Amino acid sequence: MLFLKSTCVPLRQNNVDTDQIIPARYLKAVSRDDVAEGLFYDWKYDEAGQLNKNFVLNNPEFEGARILIAQHNFGCGSSREHAPWALYDNGFRVILAISFADIFKNNCLKLGLLPIVLSEEIILKLLDSVEADPSLVVEIDLKNQQVRIAGLGGFAFSIDQFRKFCMMKNVDEIGYTLSFEDKIKDWEDKRIAVNGK
Repeated sequence: MLFLKSTCVPLRQNNVDTDQIIPARYLKAVSRDDVAEGLFYDWKYDEAGQLNKNFVLNNPEFEGARILIAQHNFGCGSSREHAPWALYDNGFRVILAISFADIFKNNCLKLGLLPIVLSEEIILKLLDSVEADPSLVVEIDLKNQQVRIAGLGGFAFSIDQFRKFCMMKNVDEIGYTLSFEDKIKDWEDKRIAVNGK
C-alpha cells in the first residue's frame, strides 16, 4: 500500500527558512486552521498584494500537488511549528529535500508531514524532470521506505521506526499513548488498590 502518489511542486531554493514558509505576522494563530493562507505569502504576492506570477506555487500546472521538492537546509531559522502546519494545511504530505533543519524535520514528523532526505544528485534530477513535465507522478512507499520516480527509478530513504509506525497508523504521539488506555487504567487501578490513592 502506497503512502502517497502525487505530482510535485519544484521549489528550486536552498536555505528556505520558516519565516519564508510562513511570515511572523501569521504566528498569532492558535489553531492550525488559521495558518493556511500565510504559506509563502511574501513570495506568492508582491508588495502591492498582487499575485506573483513567477512564483512556482502560483503556477496552475502545479495545482493539487501534494509533494514539495526543495534543496539544502529546508526549514531553517526559528523553531515555529506554524511552518509545517501551513504546508500540511495547504495539502502537502511529503517534502523531498537534500537536507532539513532538525527542529523543522521533527515538527513535520509529529504532524504527519513526511520529510524525506534524498541525495543532491537525485533531487536536482527530480527538479529538472518536474519542471520539464509538471504531470510527473512520484510514488512514496512508506512501508518499504522507497521513493519511486518514473524514468529515474526507486530510491531508499531512512526514517525513525517509531515515526514510521505513527505515520502508517495515522496517529500522533498522544494518539499512540491513548492506544494503551486500557493498560494505563489497569496500572492506575492496581496502584490505587495498593496505595489507597
